[in-house]
Amino acid sequence: MRTLSKRSEFLAANRGLRFPMPGFVLLVRQRGDADDAMGIGYTVSKKVGNAVTRNRMKRRLRELCRAALPESGISGADHVLIGRPGGNDIVFAELGEQLDSALTRAAKKLAR
Repeated sequence: MRTLSKRSEFLAANRGLRFPMPGFVLLVRQRGDADDAMGIGYTVSKKVGNAVTRNRMKRRLRELCRAALPESGISGADHVLIGRPGGNDIVFAELGEQLDSALTRAAKKLAR
């Protein structure tokens, strides 16, 4: 799994599929190259809160992906998680269920 770091990668993912959930929005985009590695990126805007709140949200999103993406992630695709306001108030287990649900929906949509 590789981490997205360039702005162009995030903009490309934004042109992909979008799966909104109460705690975050999942963006998924097939890269179309020969590499099967999954890409993952995180973004949390200032609308979510101050720096402490944003960093806490990013830590939670990273841990969610660390647990869920190896089994449920889509190989050869870039995944971007965008934190939403109130995401820190949601129980961590519920966020995990939301991510599993979003990844399942993404896999079904990309399989077509």
